[in-house]
Amino acid sequence: MPLFLLNAFDNLGIFSSLNARTFLNKLILRILLGLVAVFFALGLFSMLVFKITDSVREEHYWHDVLLPYFVQLSESQQESSLYDFPSNLIVSAYDEEILSNRLKRRLVSGGLVVDLSDDLILARKYIPVNAAEDTESEVSAQIITLESERGGDHLYSFIAWFIKDRLMNIYKSYEYGSEEFEREIELIESGLDLNLELVTKENAIKSSFLLEELAGFGLVKLEGEHDVKLYISLLTGEIYKIILPSVYQALSLPLLMFLVVCAVLSITLLAFSFVQGFDRRIRIIETAASRISRGELDARVTIVGEEDAISRLGLSFNSMADHIQRLMYVQKEMIHAVSHELRTPVARIRFGVQMIEDCQTPESVQKQVKGIDGDIQELDELIDEILTYARLEQGGPILAFQQADVAAIVSQVVAEQSSDKPEIQITAEFKKGSEVWKESEIETRYIHRSIQNLVGNARRYADSRVKVVCSFDAETCRVDVEDDGPGIPENQWESVFTPFARLDDSRTRSSGGYGLGLSIVRRILYWHGGQAFLGRSDMGGAKFSLVWPRKQNA
Repeated sequence: MPLFLLNAFDNLGIFSSLNARTFLNKLILRILLGLVAVFFALGLFSMLVFKITDSVREEHYWHDVLLPYFVQLSESQQESSLYDFPSNLIVSAYDEEILSNRLKRRLVSGGLVVDLSDDLILARKYIPVNAAEDTESEVSAQIITLESERGGDHLYSFIAWFIKDRLMNIYKSYEYGSEEFEREIELIESGLDLNLELVTKENAIKSSFLLEELAGFGLVKLEGEHDVKLYISLLTGEIYKIILPSVYQALSLPLLMFLVVCAVLSITLLAFSFVQGFDRRIRIIETAASRISRGELDARVTIVGEEDAISRLGLSFNSMADHIQRLMYVQKEMIHAVSHELRTPVARIRFGVQMIEDCQTPESVQKQVKGIDGDIQELDELIDEILTYARLEQGGPILAFQQADVAAIVSQVVAEQSSDKPEIQITAEFKKGSEVWKESEIETRYIHRSIQNLVGNARRYADSRVKVVCSFDAETCRVDVEDDGPGIPENQWESVFTPFARLDDSRTRSSGGYGLGLSIVRRILYWHGGQAFLGRSDMGGAKFSLVWPRKQNA
């Protein structure tokens, strides 16, 4: 593991033990060993592909070279007139019992079957043979088999034998130089796709060694870079030169290994480039983490490029930094506000205790005790709101989501608030046809608290009327709380959700509250995956809206 990653994680407090570092080292080692195994497997796979590809290429090569010769052999169905009939050319009866079904299908279909083994090349051709008309024999068949060593000269010996056999038949049947003779020569050339060139004084063989080889064996093979030249001598004394297609060239193993090495190097370079980019982007996150550890809470990661794992990590980091900064801000504001809010009721309690000492009558003592009791209740409510808000801010509460009737909760809140202040008319309205969607996955206690806070807030500032409007559909639930009070200026719509925030004028300290109710509402909706926002009511006052999804993601 790179040192900068460990330092970054240490700054974040993610890794703090030797075991964690040991685990990371083992992880990196396993990754490296995995890469080595991948490269080794790639080499073995390349060798296998090389062997299979080369074998298939060689089969196709010899199939194309030998096919015309076997076709003519099967069509002629005649014995050779030569004494040097090649020993590796075998004509045998067709025996189904010793042939596999696959081979039988290939042979009977009329094609040439070329099979390669480690040492041999086998070329087979199926020949149907019709029995004589005056016999009762059934139709039979034969198989012509050419067996040759791989890399040897037997195949070229067969080609030379075949051409010599055809030329000798032409010399026996036609006069040299006649039209029939030339036509037969052209038929051999076109049928076998080669060129027969008679060796004369003009193009005579000058090498005494080649002449000796030709006299002794009747065949000389010369392999060029792009073709093969065969010199054959007939019993009549003529010598012919034959140019065959280029010899089979096996794939170069060194070239293949070079390509494999290039592929491995390319993969390595790509991996290195990826790691470098990964390293550079991780360093950005590391720098931001270090700045935050030094107290620069506004440090953020700049997200560039497409969405990937690093981008998602950067987004998560920024979200974490936002949350940390928010918590630090809330902590600072809460300490300041709590100290301020506690000071007033505590001072009143102290003053009430002092006054009790000076009271002369039971009535005056009872009055002071009642006042102290009210101050204690105020402190209890303040502490409850502070604790509730703290639970909602610090990483989220443990919410037990369950199916609940939102309409019933709204009706319950309206009934509770109406009894506390009967002079204010509080009504609930439900959008027609939406009651079918009133069931929602919620934390009942918290949703009840959020609606209660909004209705209580609207009741404090309404002139005569508060209206709660509910609308539900298949995807969302929405609750709007409106009043006919003075309303809230638009430039203060967001600030009312700030903890311990109070507005001047119509929303004064005398109206009650501690500036946490609306902040609690927004955090409750946040943990439900929804939103709380403020607008202007048609009734003239404020309109608070709660919107959240009916179904919570698992």
